[in-house]
Amino acid sequence: MKARIIDGKLVSERLRGEIKAEAARFLAAHGRPPGLAVILAGEDPASEIYVKNKITACESTGIKSVLHRLPACVTEAELVGLIESANRDETVDGLLVQLPLPKGLDEKRILSRVSPDKDVDGFHAVNAGNLLLGNPCLAACTPSGIIELIKETGLPIAGKNAVVVGRSNIVGKPAALLLLQQNATVTICHSRTADLKSVTKTADILVAAVGIKAFITGDMIKPGAVVIDVGMNRFEGKLYGDVCFAEAAETAGFITPVPGGVGPMTITMLLKNTLKAAFARAK
Repeated sequence: MKARIIDGKLVSERLRGEIKAEAARFLAAHGRPPGLAVILAGEDPASEIYVKNKITACESTGIKSVLHRLPACVTEAELVGLIESANRDETVDGLLVQLPLPKGLDEKRILSRVSPDKDVDGFHAVNAGNLLLGNPCLAACTPSGIIELIKETGLPIAGKNAVVVGRSNIVGKPAALLLLQQNATVTICHSRTADLKSVTKTADILVAAVGIKAFITGDMIKPGAVVIDVGMNRFEGKLYGDVCFAEAAETAGFITPVPGGVGPMTITMLLKNTLKAAFARAK
Protein backbone atom coordinates (compact mmCIF):
# COMPACT_ATOMS: atom_id res chain seq x y z
CA MET A 1 0.00 0.00 0.00
CA LYS A 2 1.44 3.37 -1.06
CA ALA A 3 -1.25 5.80 0.05
CA ARG A 4 -1.11 7.53 3.42
CA ILE A 5 -4.25 7.13 5.52
CA ILE A 6 -6.18 10.26 6.47
CA ASP A 7 -7.41 9.30 9.93
CA GLY A 8 -10.81 10.92 10.46
CA LYS A 9 -10.92 9.74 14.06
CA LEU A 10 -7.73 11.56 15.00
CA VAL A 11 -8.73 14.74 13.19
CA SER A 12 -12.15 14.59 14.80
CA GLU A 13 -10.71 14.13 18.29
CA ARG A 14 -8.46 17.15 17.87
CA LEU A 15 -11.29 19.33 16.60
CA ARG A 16 -13.59 18.19 19.41
CA GLY A 17 -10.97 19.29 21.91
CA GLU A 18 -11.06 22.75 20.35
CA ILE A 19 -14.87 22.73 20.33
CA LYS A 20 -14.96 21.79 24.03
CA ALA A 21 -12.71 24.73 24.88
CA GLU A 22 -14.88 27.12 22.84
CA ALA A 23 -18.07 25.75 24.43
CA ALA A 24 -16.59 26.46 27.85
CA ARG A 25 -15.76 29.99 26.72
CA PHE A 26 -19.34 30.48 25.56
CA LEU A 27 -20.67 29.21 28.91
CA ALA A 28 -18.43 31.60 30.82
CA ALA A 29 -19.49 34.53 28.67
CA HIS A 30 -23.24 33.87 28.47
CA GLY A 31 -24.13 31.86 31.57
CA ARG A 32 -25.42 28.88 29.63
CA PRO A 33 -23.92 26.22 27.35
CA PRO A 34 -24.52 26.15 23.59
CA GLY A 35 -27.73 24.21 22.93
CA LEU A 36 -28.69 21.67 20.27
CA ALA A 37 -32.23 20.35 19.84
CA VAL A 38 -32.74 17.11 17.91
CA ILE A 39 -36.11 15.95 16.61
CA LEU A 40 -36.45 12.22 15.93
CA ALA A 41 -39.70 11.00 14.39
CA GLY A 42 -40.36 7.28 14.04
CA GLU A 43 -38.14 4.33 14.93
CA ASP A 44 -35.65 3.96 12.09
CA PRO A 45 -32.78 1.82 13.52
CA ALA A 46 -30.02 3.71 11.72
CA SER A 47 -31.46 7.05 12.84
CA GLU A 48 -31.52 5.82 16.43
CA ILE A 49 -27.78 5.11 16.24
CA TYR A 50 -26.97 8.42 14.56
CA VAL A 51 -28.94 10.41 17.11
CA LYS A 52 -27.38 8.53 20.03
CA ASN A 53 -23.92 9.34 18.68
CA LYS A 54 -24.83 13.01 18.26
CA ILE A 55 -26.14 13.25 21.82
CA THR A 56 -23.01 11.55 23.19
CA ALA A 57 -20.78 13.90 21.21
CA CYS A 58 -22.62 16.91 22.63
CA GLU A 59 -22.18 15.65 26.18
CA SER A 60 -18.45 15.14 25.67
CA THR A 61 -17.87 18.68 24.39
CA GLY A 62 -20.03 20.74 26.76
CA ILE A 63 -22.94 21.33 24.39
CA LYS A 64 -26.39 20.86 25.92
CA SER A 65 -28.59 18.56 23.85
CA VAL A 66 -32.34 18.05 24.00
CA LEU A 67 -33.92 15.09 22.19
CA HIS A 68 -37.56 15.30 21.13
CA ARG A 69 -38.97 11.87 20.24
CA LEU A 70 -42.09 11.66 18.13
CA PRO A 71 -44.07 8.61 16.96
CA ALA A 72 -44.11 7.53 13.32
CA CYS A 73 -47.77 8.59 13.18
CA VAL A 74 -46.91 12.23 13.93
CA THR A 75 -48.70 14.72 11.70
CA GLU A 76 -46.95 17.42 9.73
CA ALA A 77 -48.74 20.07 11.78
CA GLU A 78 -47.46 18.55 15.05
CA LEU A 79 -43.93 18.32 13.74
CA VAL A 80 -43.94 21.88 12.41
CA GLY A 81 -45.34 23.08 15.72
CA LEU A 82 -42.39 21.53 17.56
CA ILE A 83 -39.93 23.05 15.10
CA GLU A 84 -41.43 26.50 15.53
CA SER A 85 -41.29 26.13 19.31
CA ALA A 86 -37.59 25.28 19.10
CA ASN A 87 -37.06 28.23 16.74
CA ARG A 88 -38.42 30.53 19.46
CA ASP A 89 -36.44 28.92 22.29
CA GLU A 90 -33.49 31.20 23.13
CA THR A 91 -31.58 28.32 24.74
CA VAL A 92 -31.60 26.39 21.45
CA ASP A 93 -28.80 27.50 19.13
CA GLY A 94 -28.91 24.57 16.75
CA LEU A 95 -31.89 22.56 15.54
CA LEU A 96 -31.90 19.45 13.39
CA VAL A 97 -34.62 17.13 12.19
CA GLN A 98 -33.20 13.64 11.80
CA LEU A 99 -33.77 12.13 8.35
CA PRO A 100 -35.38 10.09 6.96
CA LEU A 101 -38.82 11.13 8.17
CA PRO A 102 -41.72 8.67 8.36
CA LYS A 103 -43.64 8.08 5.15
CA GLY A 104 -46.23 10.70 4.30
CA LEU A 105 -44.19 13.65 5.61
CA ASP A 106 -42.76 16.15 3.13
CA GLU A 107 -39.06 16.51 4.01
CA LYS A 108 -38.45 19.66 1.99
CA ARG A 109 -41.46 21.46 3.41
CA ILE A 110 -40.64 20.46 6.98
CA LEU A 111 -36.94 21.32 6.77
CA SER A 112 -37.86 24.72 5.34
CA ARG A 113 -39.52 25.56 8.68
CA VAL A 114 -36.23 25.33 10.59
CA SER A 115 -34.87 28.82 11.25
CA PRO A 116 -31.84 29.32 8.95
CA ASP A 117 -29.73 30.68 11.81
CA LYS A 118 -30.33 27.41 13.72
CA ASP A 119 -30.02 25.09 10.71
CA VAL A 120 -26.86 23.29 11.83
CA ASP A 121 -27.34 20.56 9.19
CA GLY A 122 -26.96 23.26 6.54
CA PHE A 123 -29.94 21.94 4.57
CA HIS A 124 -32.12 25.08 4.50
CA ALA A 125 -32.44 26.83 1.13
CA VAL A 126 -31.14 30.05 2.69
CA ASN A 127 -27.92 28.39 3.82
CA ALA A 128 -27.57 26.49 0.54
CA GLY A 129 -28.05 29.76 -1.35
CA ASN A 130 -25.53 31.61 0.79
CA LEU A 131 -23.03 28.80 0.22
CA LEU A 132 -23.52 29.22 -3.52
CA LEU A 133 -23.01 32.99 -3.25
CA GLY A 134 -19.95 32.61 -1.03
CA ASN A 135 -21.64 34.32 1.91
CA PRO A 136 -21.12 33.30 5.56
CA CYS A 137 -23.48 30.45 6.39
CA LEU A 138 -23.96 27.15 8.17
CA ALA A 139 -22.61 24.72 5.57
CA ALA A 140 -23.59 21.04 5.33
CA CYS A 141 -21.63 18.94 7.81
CA THR A 142 -20.23 16.10 5.70
CA PRO A 143 -18.85 18.41 2.98
CA SER A 144 -17.33 20.65 5.67
CA GLY A 145 -15.64 17.59 7.14
CA ILE A 146 -14.32 16.65 3.71
CA ILE A 147 -12.52 19.99 3.44
CA GLU A 148 -10.95 19.51 6.87
CA LEU A 149 -9.66 16.06 5.87
CA ILE A 150 -8.16 17.35 2.63
CA LYS A 151 -6.41 20.13 4.55
CA GLU A 152 -5.03 17.49 6.92
CA THR A 153 -2.79 16.20 4.11
CA GLY A 154 -0.91 19.50 4.11
CA LEU A 155 -1.33 19.76 0.36
CA PRO A 156 -2.78 22.94 -1.14
CA ILE A 157 -6.30 22.85 -2.55
CA ALA A 158 -5.97 26.05 -4.58
CA GLY A 159 -5.23 25.40 -8.23
CA LYS A 160 -5.84 21.66 -8.00
CA ASN A 161 -8.26 19.69 -10.17
CA ALA A 162 -11.03 18.39 -7.91
CA VAL A 163 -13.59 15.87 -9.12
CA VAL A 164 -16.73 15.15 -7.10
CA VAL A 165 -18.58 11.99 -8.10
CA GLY A 166 -22.17 12.49 -6.97
CA ARG A 167 -24.51 15.49 -7.10
CA SER A 168 -26.72 15.14 -4.04
CA ASN A 169 -27.88 18.25 -2.20
CA ILE A 170 -26.44 16.88 1.04
CA VAL A 171 -22.90 15.99 -0.10
CA GLY A 172 -22.02 16.32 -3.78
CA LYS A 173 -23.18 19.84 -4.58
CA PRO A 174 -22.08 21.53 -1.33
CA ALA A 175 -18.72 19.68 -1.43
CA ALA A 176 -18.13 21.06 -4.92
CA LEU A 177 -18.99 24.59 -3.77
CA LEU A 178 -16.69 24.38 -0.74
CA LEU A 179 -13.85 23.14 -2.96
CA LEU A 180 -14.55 26.04 -5.31
CA GLN A 181 -14.30 28.42 -2.35
CA GLN A 182 -10.85 26.95 -1.73
CA ASN A 183 -9.94 27.89 -5.32
CA ALA A 184 -9.89 24.39 -6.75
CA THR A 185 -10.99 23.77 -10.33
CA VAL A 186 -14.06 21.61 -9.80
CA THR A 187 -15.84 19.03 -11.94
CA ILE A 188 -19.06 17.33 -10.80
CA CYS A 189 -19.74 13.85 -12.21
CA HIS A 190 -23.00 11.90 -12.05
CA SER A 191 -24.93 9.01 -13.57
CA ARG A 192 -25.05 10.70 -16.98
CA THR A 193 -21.35 11.53 -17.16
CA ALA A 194 -19.77 10.10 -20.30
CA ASP A 195 -16.50 8.18 -19.85
CA LEU A 196 -16.31 8.73 -16.09
CA LYS A 197 -12.87 7.13 -15.84
CA SER A 198 -11.32 9.71 -18.15
CA VAL A 199 -12.58 12.46 -15.84
CA THR A 200 -11.65 10.91 -12.50
CA LYS A 201 -8.10 10.22 -13.70
CA THR A 202 -7.56 13.98 -14.00
CA ALA A 203 -8.39 14.54 -10.34
CA ASP A 204 -5.74 15.72 -7.90
CA ILE A 205 -8.57 15.53 -5.37
CA LEU A 206 -11.26 12.89 -5.85
CA VAL A 207 -14.42 12.85 -3.71
CA ALA A 208 -16.59 9.74 -4.09
CA ALA A 209 -20.18 10.20 -2.92
CA VAL A 210 -22.37 7.86 -4.97
CA GLY A 211 -23.57 5.27 -2.46
CA ILE A 212 -22.37 2.24 -4.43
CA LYS A 213 -19.92 -0.27 -2.91
CA ALA A 214 -16.43 -0.17 -4.50
CA PHE A 215 -17.69 1.95 -7.41
CA ILE A 216 -14.37 3.76 -7.81
CA THR A 217 -11.63 1.29 -8.79
CA GLY A 218 -7.87 1.71 -8.79
CA ASP A 219 -7.61 2.33 -12.51
CA MET A 220 -9.87 5.39 -12.16
CA ILE A 221 -7.43 7.23 -9.88
CA LYS A 222 -4.58 9.57 -10.80
CA PRO A 223 -1.27 8.59 -9.19
CA GLY A 224 -0.72 10.58 -6.00
CA ALA A 225 -4.30 11.85 -5.77
CA VAL A 226 -6.10 12.66 -2.54
CA VAL A 227 -9.08 10.29 -2.39
CA ILE A 228 -11.98 11.06 -0.05
CA ASP A 229 -14.46 8.20 0.29
CA VAL A 230 -17.87 9.34 1.53
CA GLY A 231 -19.59 5.97 0.99
CA MET A 232 -21.30 4.11 3.83
CA ASN A 233 -22.56 0.92 2.20
CA ARG A 234 -23.60 -2.02 4.35
CA PHE A 235 -23.08 -5.46 2.81
CA GLU A 236 -23.32 -8.75 4.70
CA GLY A 237 -22.94 -7.00 8.02
CA LYS A 238 -19.87 -4.97 7.06
CA LEU A 239 -19.37 -1.36 6.06
CA TYR A 240 -17.82 -0.52 2.70
CA GLY A 241 -17.00 2.71 0.96
CA ASP A 242 -17.63 3.88 -2.59
CA VAL A 243 -13.93 3.30 -3.34
CA CYS A 244 -12.24 -0.08 -3.75
CA PHE A 245 -9.78 0.65 -0.97
CA ALA A 246 -7.19 -2.05 -1.69
CA GLU A 247 -6.84 -1.00 -5.32
CA ALA A 248 -7.02 2.73 -4.70
CA ALA A 249 -4.40 2.62 -1.95
CA GLU A 250 -1.84 1.33 -4.48
CA THR A 251 -2.23 4.46 -6.61
CA ALA A 252 -3.46 7.33 -4.42
CA GLY A 253 -1.20 9.56 -2.38
CA PHE A 254 -3.72 9.95 0.46
CA ILE A 255 -6.96 8.11 1.15
CA THR A 256 -9.69 8.00 3.78
CA PRO A 257 -10.72 4.60 5.17
CA VAL A 258 -14.28 3.34 5.69
CA PRO A 259 -15.07 3.30 8.52
CA GLY A 260 -12.91 5.86 10.29
CA GLY A 261 -12.58 8.51 7.61
CA VAL A 262 -15.37 10.92 6.73
CA GLY A 263 -17.88 9.40 9.17
CA PRO A 264 -16.44 10.77 12.45
CA MET A 265 -16.09 14.20 10.87
CA THR A 266 -19.79 14.63 10.10
CA ILE A 267 -20.86 14.78 13.74
CA THR A 268 -17.83 16.89 14.64
CA MET A 269 -18.81 19.50 12.06
CA LEU A 270 -22.37 19.41 13.44
CA LEU A 271 -20.91 20.36 16.83
CA LYS A 272 -18.83 23.08 15.19
CA ASN A 273 -21.91 24.46 13.43
CA THR A 274 -23.83 24.48 16.72
CA LEU A 275 -21.04 26.45 18.35
CA LYS A 276 -20.86 28.82 15.37
CA ALA A 277 -24.61 29.39 15.55
CA ALA A 278 -24.45 30.02 19.30
CA PHE A 279 -21.80 32.72 19.02
CA ALA A 280 -23.56 34.34 16.05
CA ARG A 281 -26.89 34.48 17.88
CA ALA A 282 -25.29 35.82 21.07
CA LYS A 283 -23.91 38.93 19.36
